[in-house]
Amino acid sequence: MAPDDDANRALVARVRPAAWRNPAPRDTYDLVVIGGGTAGLVAAMGAAGLGARVALVERHLLGGDCLNVGCVPSKALIRSARAVGEIRRGAGVGVASGPPVVDFPGVMRRMRERRAHIAASDSADRFQRAGVDVFFGQGRFGDRRTVLVGEARLGFSRAVIATGGRPSAPPVPGLDGVAYLTNETVFTLTQLPARLLVIGAGPIGCELAQAFARFGSKVTLMDLAPHVLPREDADAAAIVERQLVGDGVRLVLGATLEHVEQSGGLFRVRARSGGGGDEATALHEGDALLVAAGRAPNIEGLDLDSAGVAFTRQGVVVDDRLRTSNRRVYASGDVASAYKFTHAADALSRIVLQNALFFGRRKASALVIPWVTYTDPEVAHVGVTSAEVEQSGGRLGSVTVPLSDVDRAIVDEETEGFVRVHHERGVVRGGTLVGRHAGEMIGELAYAMTTGGTLSQLSGVVHPYPTQAEALRKAGDAYRRESLTPAVRRWLERYFRWTR
Repeated sequence: MAPDDDANRALVARVRPAAWRNPAPRDTYDLVVIGGGTAGLVAAMGAAGLGARVALVERHLLGGDCLNVGCVPSKALIRSARAVGEIRRGAGVGVASGPPVVDFPGVMRRMRERRAHIAASDSADRFQRAGVDVFFGQGRFGDRRTVLVGEARLGFSRAVIATGGRPSAPPVPGLDGVAYLTNETVFTLTQLPARLLVIGAGPIGCELAQAFARFGSKVTLMDLAPHVLPREDADAAAIVERQLVGDGVRLVLGATLEHVEQSGGLFRVRARSGGGGDEATALHEGDALLVAAGRAPNIEGLDLDSAGVAFTRQGVVVDDRLRTSNRRVYASGDVASAYKFTHAADALSRIVLQNALFFGRRKASALVIPWVTYTDPEVAHVGVTSAEVEQSGGRLGSVTVPLSDVDRAIVDEETEGFVRVHHERGVVRGGTLVGRHAGEMIGELAYAMTTGGTLSQLSGVVHPYPTQAEALRKAGDAYRRESLTPAVRRWLERYFRWTR
């Protein structure tokens, strides 16, 4: 792990100890797990805790993307970037200060230290103490009931493929010939790029573009989509877009990337924007180039054919119970799911444990999976989208509460956002939240969906005042007011006349 400092040495000592010796394989394992990211770790630890004989195979670092090059390091950077935003907004709450001074090497050092601290939860020693046989090396199938790790043969009753994914790059001419950054390498930086080009305006691209802009980079964010966060509610994306511009990010959207080249430490991206007779081509230059434009499953080297496991370019093929074409082999996490999130991998592996070890019949399609983009403000979503509501022919409806109507957001100077709940005759079917605390609040909507909850029930939940989460109660109140039809109002008027 670069750079070679105390924090990274502590990290590696936990998740890939230099002196580690693979154990001698035992007789048939109840469960062999290939992949030591979130999906694999949850499956291995859960099975061992139930008393199963478990082997865990990891070719690189335990903890996978989330710990090493994903959730943990990115959120550490975002925390520092939020501090910059707070300082800049201080005058708005009566606290004046000078321009923030960013110690970028210090920001990155702090990230590495926090990552090393959290790594204790994913350490090889911890799993060994829990009874898991940990094997480092490339795992591959020898046949339908055997996994090979070097010379070791691990026979299994059941197996789980949890090898995750990796960043992929769009087919831009010249891109494969330059030394671009991805989420796997950007966290090795120790010096702030003066100019950063970012390809991809999805969650990773927006999060890192905003963070580096706040740290002081001149950031240019490019995408073929006409607006940032194309998977999100257009109103939510528009708020994030305005904030990115406010933070100094230059947006090049609706652009076709024609060519990328590198000369020494200078990167050049030629992009064509517009259409019809208004097309224009511009050259964008930077000192570093970050590509955040897609993911690919890690299926190479597994010899899936030897196990009779079907796969496509999108990953391992599974049924709704996460079983592959080999009835003894299951798959979980990014390698087999459209939801590329740590919490989704965790939830899927819990289903795998029940279905693989106990002949369960739980379905992945029954899960309610929220997601969050950790920009400032955050965007959180669960369930159906605004587009699906519009296409439902009136079957679905929406209730929106702007944060400008929420007292806590007003006193916090955080009114740029909203709570939007989608429903079917009052039953919660989804929602989008935009705000500083959207990621913390979305769980309440996910719980409502999981339990068949209604907007009326949200209205009846006592929320502490003043909090921004009170917007969810306000959404319930708004639905109740909408339900008060003229006919109901006339009936109530007659009732009150009668009871006077």
